[in-house]
Amino acid sequence: MNEFQQLSEQMRQAVNAEMKTVLNATAAPPDEFHGMLHYHMGWRDEQLQPADVNAGKQIRPVICLLACQAAGGNWQQAVPAAAAIELLHNFSLIHDDIEDASPTRRGRKTLWAIWGVEQAINAGDAMFALAHLALNRLVDRGVSAETAVHALRRFDETCLGLTQGQHADMHFETRDVVSVDEYLAMIKGKTAVLLSLCTELGALIAGQDTETVEHYAQFGLNLGLAFQVIDDILGIWGDEAVIGKSVSTDILTKKKTLPVLYGLSQNGALRQLYQQETTDEVFVEEAIQVINNTGARDFATERATYYSQTALQHLEEAHPTGPAYTALNQLSAMLLNRDF
Repeated sequence: MNEFQQLSEQMRQAVNAEMKTVLNATAAPPDEFHGMLHYHMGWRDEQLQPADVNAGKQIRPVICLLACQAAGGNWQQAVPAAAAIELLHNFSLIHDDIEDASPTRRGRKTLWAIWGVEQAINAGDAMFALAHLALNRLVDRGVSAETAVHALRRFDETCLGLTQGQHADMHFETRDVVSVDEYLAMIKGKTAVLLSLCTELGALIAGQDTETVEHYAQFGLNLGLAFQVIDDILGIWGDEAVIGKSVSTDILTKKKTLPVLYGLSQNGALRQLYQQETTDEVFVEEAIQVINNTGARDFATERATYYSQTALQHLEEAHPTGPAYTALNQLSAMLLNRDF
């Protein structure tokens, strides 16, 4: 077991215990209001009976705690911030499922599919409020009021960035033309800013100076950008056996990913092809061939490499130490060194 596996297991246990306290999941049975939240988190089934369902990898809270320890702090003090980040992430998932009309998540029915859109919206709102209440528990761990208020301000600024990113993502679905720069700004808000908040709050709670905190924030931001661009690459050219999904899905659904948008900006034939109303395997094969001819894969790979190198450079300039630093490097390798 390497450092990341060892530390992350211990940290996840602490974060889940904190979230269960915040979500009033320590008493049984819950009322329906809390039970819906517990169901989404994987702690209850549809009948609100105890369950233990995979609730995701919880990378965000773990990286927050690793950043805190690597920055010289006590990761136990940052547990409320890590829990708040994970609750915020789950708030966004509840609302995303409604906005995308997704009937399932993590192999189970989504909240809205069971309790209806109105109740699911309300549950998401509750999760959002509880995320803020979780963050306020920093003072109970000995974090200064000044640091807690600073953390809360950055938390709210990040919330705004998330919703702006989601707005852009939904807006792009109704537009025929989206530029590469617009797309990169969208994934910054939808994906990268939350990962940036994780590393920033970890360093902030550790008591680091402004410059060091910013290095940690930039590490998280560029890590998030690199991760998303690599996902985009794998969505077209990945090995289905490795990534666990069909590599034709992004093309079949005409998903506006970075390689596709770059290809559309470079090739009129691809733009004409994407105007077809129906898609099939022949469409996929032809689209990928045209995209390949535009150099889109090389362009996306260069962007992923740039973001990856920038992330690791900022991590080094933050001068992290100890096993948590080793764990951060191991996590970065896991996220960035996927075969593309």
